[in-house]
Amino acid sequence: MVASYLEKTFGLQGRVACITGSAAGLGLAIATHLGQAGARIVVNDLDAQRCEDAVRTLTAAGIEARYAVFDVSQADAVGQAIATLAEQGWAPDILVSNAGNQNRQPVTDMTLAQWKSLFAVHVDGAFNCAHAVLPHMVKKGFGRIVLMSSVAGQACMPGIAAYASAKGAIAAFTRALAVEYGSAGITSNALAPGFVRTQFTRGLQEREGFDDFLHSAVPLGRWGEPDDIAPAVVYLASNAGAFVNGHVLAIDGGMLARM
Repeated sequence: MVASYLEKTFGLQGRVACITGSAAGLGLAIATHLGQAGARIVVNDLDAQRCEDAVRTLTAAGIEARYAVFDVSQADAVGQAIATLAEQGWAPDILVSNAGNQNRQPVTDMTLAQWKSLFAVHVDGAFNCAHAVLPHMVKKGFGRIVLMSSVAGQACMPGIAAYASAKGAIAAFTRALAVEYGSAGITSNALAPGFVRTQFTRGLQEREGFDDFLHSAVPLGRWGEPDDIAPAVVYLASNAGAFVNGHVLAIDGGMLARM
């Protein structure tokens, strides 16, 4: 009875999930959880060897997976990769736009090119991926899009103006997709993680005094881990989240709730 309920409510059998930036860290954790729920997984990264390693890890866990190497900021490359996947019977039913970059410095120290580089990956990347998968989702009458925003899109700290602005744009783009494509059977939502212990946050983990700040700022008093975030994607991609659309879910240990 329990197994039947879980499979019907959270199972992703027959679905294909493409997770960008998923060769390691949070992206690989998301890929693993989606695969364990039954989805076939498309791993994406810039480096073929990292992708091969990730697919090997997933396969060893009994998850059917393949990879597609492309730069999310390059529209033509994204479009070609998705078209190839579709030709091979792997058109994504689930898109998780997770690829990202960071540049921690004050606004006056940042060049316009550095500012644009963050928007190219985070915002243009989300657009490029959604633009490529949406026609396939519309044709099927089903789709799940999960974009990666951040608590930085709602509250900020010094040195991350470009990142925070890009993540705020992602939240707005999520709502726009939800309104435009909900009637086609496609839900669009975003996650807003807090401080998660991955290679992406290595600089913060090594910053003197940051652990003390985090333990005081986060009511749960700890770093988030990738496995704290990934199950939310399974929820949003599954039948359990079928009526959730246009929402930005903060997973931050209560940090945004604190005055």
